[in-house]
Amino acid sequence: MNRKFIKGILHRPRWELPQSEVTPEAVFRERRRITAMLGFGSIAASLPGYVQAGIFDLFGEPQALAPTRQLNFTVDQQYQTSETQTPYDKVIRHNNFYEFGTGKQDPFENAQKFKVDPWSLTIDGLVDKPLTLGYDDLYKLLPLEQRTYRLRCVEAWSMVIPWVGFPLAALLKKVGVSSKATHVAFETLFDPEQMPGQRNPLMGGGIHYPYVEGLRLDEATNELTFMAVGLYDKTLSPQSGAPIRLVVPWKYGFKSIKSVVRIRLVDKQPPSSWNQLVPHEYGFYANVNPQVDHPRWSQASERRIAEGGLFNAKRIPTLPFNGYAEQVAAMYQGMDLRKFF
Repeated sequence: MNRKFIKGILHRPRWELPQSEVTPEAVFRERRRITAMLGFGSIAASLPGYVQAGIFDLFGEPQALAPTRQLNFTVDQQYQTSETQTPYDKVIRHNNFYEFGTGKQDPFENAQKFKVDPWSLTIDGLVDKPLTLGYDDLYKLLPLEQRTYRLRCVEAWSMVIPWVGFPLAALLKKVGVSSKATHVAFETLFDPEQMPGQRNPLMGGGIHYPYVEGLRLDEATNELTFMAVGLYDKTLSPQSGAPIRLVVPWKYGFKSIKSVVRIRLVDKQPPSSWNQLVPHEYGFYANVNPQVDHPRWSQASERRIAEGGLFNAKRIPTLPFNGYAEQVAAMYQGMDLRKFF
C-alpha cells in the first residue's frame, strides 16, 4: 500500500523488502528466560517463565484499553511501504516496557491506568533556548506526519508500524543545539507509583531506573529519527510509550525509548540502560546487523508479526541497518561494527 507512481512507473520505497525474500516460519523456538540472559543467579530463578519472547502472547482477544484520541496529520509518501502493517491490536499487546513488567502482555495489562496528562518534556543541556513542553504542546508545536517504519527487536521479532509524530531534528532546531554538543541523552519518566516495575526489581527486570538512552548527534538529526506521539491514527497507548517516544528504525527496538520526559544535549556519550546492565550483550550503538549475532542467538532472520495466529507468522531475512542502509550507513563508515555493536 502507499506505493508511489511516477510517470506511470511503480517506485517502491528504498527499504522495501521483496516478497520473494519472505519465507514461512517452520519452527518456533520455545520461550527463553530473560533473567538467565541477564545473569541474575538466584534472583533469576524466581522470575516467571513469561519473561520471554512471548510468541504465545500474541493471539488473545482484545481487552479494554486506556482511552486514545484521533490525530490530525499528513502522510509523507517518502516514508511509506507496501509491506503488510502489523495490526493495531498486535502492536499494543506485544510490548517490551519493563516499567510495567517483563512479560510481553504485562504492559498491556498493567499500564491502562497510566496517566499521561499532565505531562512535561524538557529539552535542555547544551542548547541556546531550553524548552519545556506540556501535554498539548506535544501535538501542536510541530506539524504531525505519519511514517511507516520497521521495528526490529533484539529478540529477533519485528513489526511494521505507522507512527505519527515529527522528526527529532525539527525539535532540536527549535532549541538551537550548541556547537559543543556531540550526543543526545533521553530519559523515561520515573514514577514508581504508576510504574510497578520501577518499584519491584523482580518485576522490572533488574534495570536501574529511570530508563535512559542516547544517540550521537548525527544519529539524532538523521532524517529517519522520529518522535512519535501516535500510531496508526491515534495517540499512543500507555503500553506503547505514551505520550511521546523515540523511534530509531535502523536500531534494535530497545534504543527507541518510551514515555520520554527529558532530552538533554551533552558533550560525551550518555549512558544506555541495557548497555549498563549487560554491556557484553547490548552495545551503545545497537544497529541492526544480521552478521553480528547476539551471544546466545542468531540475528540473521526475524519473525515478522502480522495478521493471523501462531502459524501465520513469517520468518524473514534481517537486513543490514534494518533495511535503511541507504539513509544511515554513511554515519558509520570506517567503524568496526563488531566492536561498536
